Amino acid sequence: MNPTPTAKAARMLRSAAQRFIAVLKRKVLFRYRLVLITLVTLAVGIGVGAVWGPTGWFPPSSTILTVLAGGLLLKRKSLAFLLAVVAAVLLFVASRLDVGQVGPGLLVTIGVTAVLSYLLSGVRERLGVQGLSGEMMLLDLRDRLRHQGRLPELPEGWGRTAVLRQAGGSSFGGDFVVSILRGNRLDIAVVDVSGKGVDAGTRALMLSGAFSGLIGAVPARDFLAHCNDYLMRNSGGEGFVTAVHLSVDTDTGEYQVASAGHPPALHYDGGAGSWSATDAKGVVLGVIPEMTYGFVEGRLRPGDAIMLCTDGLIETPGEDLDAGIDRLLGTADILVTQGFATGAGEVVDTLSKDKNDDCALVVLWRS
Repeated sequence: MNPTPTAKAARMLRSAAQRFIAVLKRKVLFRYRLVLITLVTLAVGIGVGAVWGPTGWFPPSSTILTVLAGGLLLKRKSLAFLLAVVAAVLLFVASRLDVGQVGPGLLVTIGVTAVLSYLLSGVRERLGVQGLSGEMMLLDLRDRLRHQGRLPELPEGWGRTAVLRQAGGSSFGGDFVVSILRGNRLDIAVVDVSGKGVDAGTRALMLSGAFSGLIGAVPARDFLAHCNDYLMRNSGGEGFVTAVHLSVDTDTGEYQVASAGHPPALHYDGGAGSWSATDAKGVVLGVIPEMTYGFVEGRLRPGDAIMLCTDGLIETPGEDLDAGIDRLLGTADILVTQGFATGAGEVVDTLSKDKNDDCALVVLWRS
């Protein structure tokens, strides 16, 4: 059955309308253009309302809200157009009303806000994200890093705790922990990326994923060597990394410790009631190719513990490193008196006081 001329016309009109809407969405009404149109309309509306609207309902200072929103939601070119509209609106209002309503204070405030918004928009444009997407991405990365630092659940008779503090209260830092439990074999690595705070945080984010994959894929004795090889291939001269690797048999308590330029692991002898430093030593990661790292062996008996930390807990400018280790050994008695699980946080608080450095502490004990 052939369609009637009216049906043909209706179908053609519908098809044309769909094509027009598609072009409109693609060329004109895509997200950033919609936001720009909305903010421009608001700015112009504020200007019109300030001149002809009810007194006090549309203060010219409220245009600063459109500038702030533009810094969050617009790209630089669109934001520049919005700023030009806001400037024109303020000039229009000043020419129509008392000059005092658009005085130097308001102009300076909006000018500074405009500069900051433009810089913020540029950073977001370089990242390829607008609005709050960048913050959400950073929060997701932070949560992933913290999740990787969680130590696995251990068999009965074993306990573990980890405390990480970043310099300046930042959410990102250069210290991180990776671990894995395979059968009766527990592997823990505490890593310290050169630098501190946010500067080292980006490298720590990248390396935590790589080291987390390596610790579960290579033999324990080769872990630090593979980490060193990875850094030699991918570091690009961005700095060195120190690390300490602990591998423990949870059935027997026998362990091996290897170090790459890292502070020594501390062993607590429950029978003697004293702490002692292990002798594991090695060259920092990412400096010399094809390095090998030797292990120091020991055994954790019931009541014993072993502690791993980063240099943020022991280093003090102008002081010998041995003095920092001695101070750590003395402070570690808090773990014995308060318990390994609850005392770790106080140890970090005590040793990191008045220091602006990333800190990490891991304690493993056998009850």
